[in-house]
Amino acid sequence: MTPNRPYLLRAFYDWIVDNQCTPHLVVNADFPNVQVPTQFVQDGQIVLNISPSAVTQFSMDNALLTFNARFGGQPMQVYVPMGAVLAIYARENGEGTVFTQDETYEEQERSGITPSQPQSEELPEPQPGLEAIDNPNPQASRETSQEDKSKGKKGSHLKVIK
Repeated sequence: MTPNRPYLLRAFYDWIVDNQCTPHLVVNADFPNVQVPTQFVQDGQIVLNISPSAVTQFSMDNALLTFNARFGGQPMQVYVPMGAVLAIYARENGEGTVFTQDETYEEQERSGITPSQPQSEELPEPQPGLEAIDNPNPQASRETSQEDKSKGKKGSHLKVIK
């Protein structure tokens, strides 16, 4: 069977947007052919706001996700092969899913074979831009994490990327 990641990603994206929340995508920036703003990559990952108000020319199919956005005022076409998508969640409440490893994508990563990248196009005039996600209170996150560990709770699978 084909991987279920693109189907689940579309479903979670629609669900998050339909509930007036902001979809954030966690991406493995080290996956072959990923095209993201490298200045915002930390620990090999980047979190991207993919809400309809933050991006233009958004496209998601079974192989890849692409869109245009501005980072620090600079236009950029973002290209994310499905194998690079690690998670999707709503910024407001953390609801979403983390994707498990899939042999199809692991093979693509090892071999460096992914769908070919589309050609870059001119971006329209500035729109509300895509920004790297900042944790508004990183100290609180650390305290909560320590508190959960001391109570034996399992921590979140998602990392907050500054």
